[in-house]
Amino acid sequence: MINIRYSSKRRGILGVYALLLFTSPLSSFANFSQAKELIYKIKEGLPMGTFIGAIGVDLNLDFTVEPPFLFSLPQKKVSEQYVNLNNTTGELYTSATEIDRETLCFENSDRRGCQLALDVFLLPQQYFQLIKVQIFIEDVNDNRPKFPVDVISMSVPENTPVYARYAVEQSAIDPDLGLYGVQTYWLVNDFGMFTLDVEENDGGELTPFLIVTEALDRETKDEYITDIIAEDGGTPPLLGATTLKIIIIDVNDNCPQFTESQINVTLHGNTTKGAHLAHLHAFDPDLGANAQISYAYSERVPRTTRTLFHLDRITGLIKLAGKIDSATATFYKLTVLANGPGCIPAVTTLLVNIIKIATGPPAVIPRYIAPEKEGVVTVKETEPAFSPIAFFTVKNFDMNQKVNCYLEGTGPFRLGPYQMFKNEYLLETTEALDYEKIQQYELIVVAKNTDELVIKTFLKVQVVDENDNTPVFEQSIVKISVEENNPPNAFLTQLQATDQDSKNQGEVIYLLGSDAPGIFVVDHLTGVLTVATSLDREEKETYRFIVRAVDQGTPRRESLATVVVTVLDRNDNSPQFINKDFTFFVPENFPGYGEIGVLSVTDADAGENGWVALTILNGSDIFMIDTGRGALRARTPLDREQQGTYQLWVEAIDGGKPALSCITMVTVLLMDVNDNPPVVLFPQSNQSYMLVLPNTLPGTLITEVYAVDKDTGMNAVIAYSIIKRKGGEPSSFAIDAETGNITLKRELSNRGLYRILVKVSDHGQPEPLYSTVMVNFFVNETVSNESYIQNLLTREADIEVEERPWYVGQLREGPDRHELFNCQPVLIVLSVTNVGLLFLVVTLTSYICCKKVRRHRKQRSEVQIPLKMKNEPMQVVNRKLRQI
Repeated sequence: MINIRYSSKRRGILGVYALLLFTSPLSSFANFSQAKELIYKIKEGLPMGTFIGAIGVDLNLDFTVEPPFLFSLPQKKVSEQYVNLNNTTGELYTSATEIDRETLCFENSDRRGCQLALDVFLLPQQYFQLIKVQIFIEDVNDNRPKFPVDVISMSVPENTPVYARYAVEQSAIDPDLGLYGVQTYWLVNDFGMFTLDVEENDGGELTPFLIVTEALDRETKDEYITDIIAEDGGTPPLLGATTLKIIIIDVNDNCPQFTESQINVTLHGNTTKGAHLAHLHAFDPDLGANAQISYAYSERVPRTTRTLFHLDRITGLIKLAGKIDSATATFYKLTVLANGPGCIPAVTTLLVNIIKIATGPPAVIPRYIAPEKEGVVTVKETEPAFSPIAFFTVKNFDMNQKVNCYLEGTGPFRLGPYQMFKNEYLLETTEALDYEKIQQYELIVVAKNTDELVIKTFLKVQVVDENDNTPVFEQSIVKISVEENNPPNAFLTQLQATDQDSKNQGEVIYLLGSDAPGIFVVDHLTGVLTVATSLDREEKETYRFIVRAVDQGTPRRESLATVVVTVLDRNDNSPQFINKDFTFFVPENFPGYGEIGVLSVTDADAGENGWVALTILNGSDIFMIDTGRGALRARTPLDREQQGTYQLWVEAIDGGKPALSCITMVTVLLMDVNDNPPVVLFPQSNQSYMLVLPNTLPGTLITEVYAVDKDTGMNAVIAYSIIKRKGGEPSSFAIDAETGNITLKRELSNRGLYRILVKVSDHGQPEPLYSTVMVNFFVNETVSNESYIQNLLTREADIEVEERPWYVGQLREGPDRHELFNCQPVLIVLSVTNVGLLFLVVTLTSYICCKKVRRHRKQRSEVQIPLKMKNEPMQVVNRKLRQI
C-alpha cells in the first residue's frame, strides 16, 4: 500500500503551503525559495513499473497552463537505479532495479526505518519549485533467519545437573524487522535429553538456551548432533537451520580395571636382556587426564625383583632388565598396580616361571618377506591363504643334534621346513586374515635341540585393514509411522548403518534412492530422515523408497535398505453424503420396516475416524435408519391421506475424537394408492326422496349426486352412472357421468315413485373402487300424505345391482354427448398437475367444507327439496327450487 503524508516536523508550515497550493496552483511559484515536501510509503521488492505517487496531482497543480510544467530529477543515478519520473505528469514509478530495504539501508543501525530522499525540480523557470520527496521503504518478510556458522559446537560436562541451562551464543540473524525477525527456536531431534528455551533481552534480541532434561553419561554417548531451527514470524514463516553439535565433556567418574587379573609367563634361563615378558593393559572409560593410567609394582615386590623386571609406568610393558640366575631362582611373583587420578589402584598378578637352559651360541635368524619395521610385520587382510611372511634360519647348533623349530602363539599361521633345506623354516598364513576380528598377533618362534637348548624369537604380525566390508543397515526394512498433517521438516527416524572397516573406509554417508519422493530429505552424515512437507493420508497412505549407505573406501561399497513410511489417519475429514439432499417416492400403505431408500454417505478417513453413524434429528418416532447400510425405514405403514410429505433431517457423525458431522435433508413423498372408494355426500340417505312435478319439462336439472374420493390423481377422478331403474317410464332420468347432475329426459305421464340406483366409481388401478346410492323421485303435484311415501319407500324391495361398467347404461339411455367419456385429456391434465398434489388436497377440503355449510342450512335431513303444501302457492315452491 502506498501512502502520502506531510512531515510532522513541518506540519504547521506545510498546512499553510498546502492551502495555498490547492486554492491557487500558480500562486505557489511566486517565491522560488519555498520548497514542498511530499512523503510516500511503499513496500520493498515491488516489481518494475509499480506506481508510487503523482507529484503534480498531490500538489494540486493546474496542468492547463502554458508553457506546460516539466518535472526533472537531477539525481540521475538514483532515478536509474530505483525510480522513474514522468517528466510531464510528475508520476513516480519503480524502476528495473528491485528496491531491497536491507541493501538500501544496510547502515541503518537502529532498524527503525528506511527512506529514499529525492529532489525534484519543477520547470520551466517561471514555475521553478524545489520539491523534496521522501519515499519510506516498508519491510516485508523476504529474508530467512541465518546462523553465523554452519556448525555450532557446545560442550556440556557429563555430570551436568538436570535442567541446567547453556546459552547458544551463535544465535540466528534476520535482516527483517519486527514480527518478520526471529521469533523462536526449536530442535529437530532432542534425543529425549535436551530441550530449548528462548529468552529476550532488553534490546529485544532472542537467545536460545539449551536445557538438559536427563542425566548425561559420556561413556554411553559422547556426542549428540542435531539441527537447530530458527523461525521468523512471517506468514508462512521462513526457517533457518544449522547443525548443533553437543559434545559431552568427560569427568573422572570411572577407575582403571585390568583386562586380566592373573598372567602366567614362562621364561627360559638364556633369555636375552630386553626381552618382552608381558604387556599389561588396564582400561579407564574416561578421557584425557581422567583416563591417564600409571603402572607400578606393589610394595610387596622386592627391590631386586623390580630391578630384574623393568616395568614401564606409562605403557605397562615388562621387559627383562638383567641376567636370570636360573640356579638360584625358578619362580617370580610380580604384583602390579594400575593407578588412576583419585581412584583405588587396580591389581593384577604376573607369575614368571624360569626354565633352566644351558648357555650356548646358537641363534635363529629371521628374514622377512612381508613389510617389517622394528619387529612388526604388516600383512594385508586381502592376502590369500598360505601367503609367506618370513624365513627363519637356525644357526650355531651342534650338527650332531637334532633341532626342532616350532611356533608358539595363536592365530592362522604355521611354521614348517622349507622344501629340502636343512634348518630353513617358512612362516606363512593358513587362511586369510580378517582385520575386523583380530588386528594384531604376537608369535614366538622356538628352536629347541635334543639337549633342551631353547632359543626364542618374538614376532608381531599387524593386519592392515582393507575396504572389504559393506555398510550394513540395522534393519533392511525400516518401517515408520507418522500422523498426517505433520509440521514441515518433521523428524521421521535416524538411519543406522555400520561398517566394520577402519578410518575412512568405515565412514558411512547416507543417500536417498532415485525412487524417493522429493519431499523426503536425509542428512548425509547423521542419517536423520525428515519430511519437508505436511503429509495427507487421503492423498497417499504409504511411501516406499530405497536409502543407500555408502562408505568412503576405494572402491566404494554400499548397501540398500527399504524405507516404508505409513501415514496414520487423523480425523480431518467430515462425513459427506453422496447427494446434497435425498428425495424418496414411496407408495402409501408401504409395509412397516420396509426399506424406503438408502442414504449413502462416505468419509475419506480410515478406521474409527471413517466409521459413520446416522441419526434422525426429527421424526425418529416414525422413521428409523439401519446404520449398517444407511437404509431408511418406517416403523409403521404410512397413509398418504393423513400426511403426504415428510421432511427429515439426518445427521452423519464419524467415530473420530473429536467427532465430525454433516447434515442432509431427506424428503419422503407418499404416492397415492387407490385404497379409498368414493364417499357419497349427497343424497345423504337411500330413503330420502324429491318431489318432481308432472309438468316438468325435459332437460330440466332435477338434482345431483355429489361424492368425493380421498385419493389423488386418477384414483380420485369420479364417474357417475345409473345401473338400475324401477318405477315410472324407463329412461325418464339421465345422469351426467362427470358432474353427477340428474336431468329429466322425457315428459312424465305417470304419477308415483321413481327409483334409480347410481354407481359412483373412481378410475383407480388395477381395480376401480365404487359406491352406490339410491335416488328417489316422487312424481306428483303435491305431497298430500308424506307417511304414505315413507311406507312406500320402505316396502319397495332393493334394486338388484347389475355389475357392469359405468358407461354401459349411458350408451343406451343417455344423450349423445355422454356416449363415451374421453379420458385422454383428463389423463394429460392430471399428470401435469400431479406436482401440485398438496394444493389439490387443500382445494378439495375447502370445497367440502363449503358444501357442509350449505347442507346445515337446510331444515330437513331427508327431503332436500321442500314439498308443496296444500295452501302454499306454486310460486313459492318454484322460488325454493331456484334457491336450491
